[in-house]
Amino acid sequence: MRYSAFSLIRRGLTGSDWPRVWRAHPLAGSYDVVIIGGGVHGLATAYYLARNHGIRNVAVLDKGYLGGGGSGRNTAILRSNYLTPEGVRFYDRSLQLYRHLAADLNFNVMFSRRGHLTLAHNDSSLRTMRWRAEVNKLQGVDSDVIDPDEIKKLVPYLDTSPDTRYPVLGALYHPPGGIIRHDAVVWGYARAADALGVHLHQNTEVVGIETKGDRVLAVRTNRGRIATPVVVNCTAGWSTLISDMVGVGMPVTTSPLQAAVTEPVRLFLDTVIVSGTLHVYVSQTDRGELVFGASVDPFTSYSMRGSLEFAEGLAGHVLELMPALSKMRLLRQWAGLCDMTPDYSPIMGPTPVEGFYVDVGWGTYGFKAGPVSGEAMADCVAHERPGEIIASFGLDRFASGRLVGEKGAAAVGH
Repeated sequence: MRYSAFSLIRRGLTGSDWPRVWRAHPLAGSYDVVIIGGGVHGLATAYYLARNHGIRNVAVLDKGYLGGGGSGRNTAILRSNYLTPEGVRFYDRSLQLYRHLAADLNFNVMFSRRGHLTLAHNDSSLRTMRWRAEVNKLQGVDSDVIDPDEIKKLVPYLDTSPDTRYPVLGALYHPPGGIIRHDAVVWGYARAADALGVHLHQNTEVVGIETKGDRVLAVRTNRGRIATPVVVNCTAGWSTLISDMVGVGMPVTTSPLQAAVTEPVRLFLDTVIVSGTLHVYVSQTDRGELVFGASVDPFTSYSMRGSLEFAEGLAGHVLELMPALSKMRLLRQWAGLCDMTPDYSPIMGPTPVEGFYVDVGWGTYGFKAGPVSGEAMADCVAHERPGEIIASFGLDRFASGRLVGEKGAAAVGH
């Protein structure tokens, strides 16, 4: 729905009721497809099923509220400068979809192209950056290695002197990278899916999945039973719990990933900065806050509480990069859950249980892949086979040894 400028002002001044962005429906007894997980992956899958394939008798179930999991607990950084050809092609398609998402959904998702810098502090890291740059270029992705003088021009506040503990020797510069408003992406997909007839059910927890003869039969929830021939597992953090309901084991471990944000200040940081050696990344929002993050916590857990140890370590590493930030105040910190696979790549596609599909194992980089994952999973469900863009990410690769090793581009997360 579009509003005129006068209508927006009138509603803002009068406080009149705004229409709901998506509707609440009774839980139907059956659906053609049930998607578990109401984050960006689940909502995008539902949207593209309806828009691209005309499959509209779809339900998205979330045990909490839409976007309340990993989609609302990330730092909303976008990039496609990965290490493997499969990963680069995949994430670049997602970045292309993100660029046009506001127009496609008629919803301002606040995409901001900033450029993305991955710093190299030693010769080994610099060799990896050159490797990634060449892989990126072969896939048509804009990435190049730049020297400290060029880095200083992009980020004047970054300490690029040779006298620091971790001197900056160079960086992989990825101009298309940027940031986006993560909650707006969730709301945009939810509204668009709802307009196409998809049912969005919040506070609907899946407690079991019924199978018969290795085929999906129904989903049991805290609100009742749903008959369905197709279930798509789009949960982050809890993916193994859902897969265990049908007896499909996943080589996944779940670990917390913490982040933090500062008080808002004048805009001064135009690019996203990542340091794999220091295990830290930082960007600045349009409101002026600095958003910080690190690698996953070194233990498996379902806890989403922040820790003092994280805040202390993060602050120390950030100040090694930009000492001028020492006076800034940290306002809040949070954590999300990351499903880590052995090769740091996702698991996507069908499983040995007919009708049970997975879109899981996203580690620290699931939000970047939201649009392309939804598009690819919708195509996979509609045609009952994985498309070329996700063919390398199947569950069977762990048995065959055809791993897609992305640790060199994903270990820090952003």
